[in-house]
Amino acid sequence: MNSTTYSHRKHLENSNFDATAHTEFSSLLSQTDCEAAKHEISAWDGYQQTPLVELDDIAAAAGVKSIYYKDESGRFGLGSFKALGGSYAVFKLADEYKAEHGNLEGFAVATATDGNHGRSVAWGAQRIGVECHIFIHAHVSQQRADAMAALGAEVHRIDGNYDDSLVECETLSSKNNWQIVSDTSWDGYETVPIQVMAGYSVMANEIVEQLDGHIPSHFIIPAGCGGLAGGMLAYFWQVWKDQLPTIVIAESEYSDCVYQSLEANQIKLVNIVDETLMAGLSCGEVSKIIWPLLAKGVQHVVTIPDDGVVPMMQWLARPTSSRASVEGGECSGAGLIALMAANNDPSLKQALNINAQSTILVLGTEGATDPEFYKQAMES
Repeated sequence: MNSTTYSHRKHLENSNFDATAHTEFSSLLSQTDCEAAKHEISAWDGYQQTPLVELDDIAAAAGVKSIYYKDESGRFGLGSFKALGGSYAVFKLADEYKAEHGNLEGFAVATATDGNHGRSVAWGAQRIGVECHIFIHAHVSQQRADAMAALGAEVHRIDGNYDDSLVECETLSSKNNWQIVSDTSWDGYETVPIQVMAGYSVMANEIVEQLDGHIPSHFIIPAGCGGLAGGMLAYFWQVWKDQLPTIVIAESEYSDCVYQSLEANQIKLVNIVDETLMAGLSCGEVSKIIWPLLAKGVQHVVTIPDDGVVPMMQWLARPTSSRASVEGGECSGAGLIALMAANNDPSLKQALNINAQSTILVLGTEGATDPEFYKQAMES
C-alpha cells in the first residue's frame, strides 16, 4: 500500500445545496447543446471513448466499495480532457465567422491558459488552418509552451499569474480583433464558455454509457475556474436528476476560489501568491456563468495541499494490485487525494458520508502533459 499520509487543509459543506435546482439550469447547457457537441466531436479523426478504469487497490486503501477513474490521458493524442472543449469552441466560432463572411480570412483565435486548454485551442486552430495566440503566465512550464508552439500557435509569456495572462489576452485580442476562446466567463462573455462546457459534456455522456445504469454515490471533481465542474454537473443533473451523486469539489489550497466563494455566498477573487503543482487548478476566480450552478449543485468542497500530488501520480503508475498502470498527470489525482484525505480523517469521512458501500467517480483529467515533471515524479 502507498505509505503517504494524505491530508486536506479545509472542508466546507454547502448549506445552499438544492437537490431540485437542476430545473433552473436546463437552459445553461441544454441537451441540444450536448447532443450537437457529441455529434460533431465523435466525427473527428481519432475520436474514441476514453477508458473508465476501476482502481481496486486505491478503493481498498480508501475503505470504499469501488473507484471509477475516467482516464483522459489518451484523448485525441493531446493527453487531456481539455481537447474536447477549446477545440470544439474554435470550430463553433469559425463556423459562425464563415457563415457571416463566406471564408475564414482574417479569423484568428486567442486564449489564456495554464497549458492544456491552450493546447486544445491551438490544436483546434491548426485543424482548420487559422492563426492562434496563446497567453501563458510566468509559472507555465517551457515544455507546455513548446507543445502549443508545435501546433502552430504564437505563445506570449506574461509576468504574474493566470489572471494576469487573461488580462493581457483580453487587451491584445480587443486591439487585434482576435476571437477569445476562454473556458471562463465574465460580463458580456458567455457564449464561448458554454460551447467549451458542451465539449466537456462528451466526457459525461461517455461515462453514463460506460456505467451502464449504475449511478455512483459520490463524484469528486477537480476545480480551477469551475468550467469542468459546471459542464459535468449540468449534464449529470439533467440525466440523473434527484439521483445525482454527492458532489465534492477538490481544489488546491493555493487557489481555492470555489471554497472562498461558497463560504462568502458570492464570487470571490483569490489572489494566487504560491503556485500549486496542479497547474490546471491554478485559477483565482469562479466563472461567472457557472457560479449559480456550483452555488446550488455542489455539496462539499475539500482543499488539498501539494504534498500528495507526486505520491498519487506514482500510485496510479505503480498499482498495488493486478490492475493496469495508469499515466496520471499532476491534476489527475486531485479527487483521489481528497478521498484518501477523508479516509485519514474520520470526521471528514463522516461529513462526506463515505463508507464501505460508497462508489466513487473521479476524473483522471490528464496524462503526462508536462513530460519533464512526470519523469521527475516517477524518479523521486
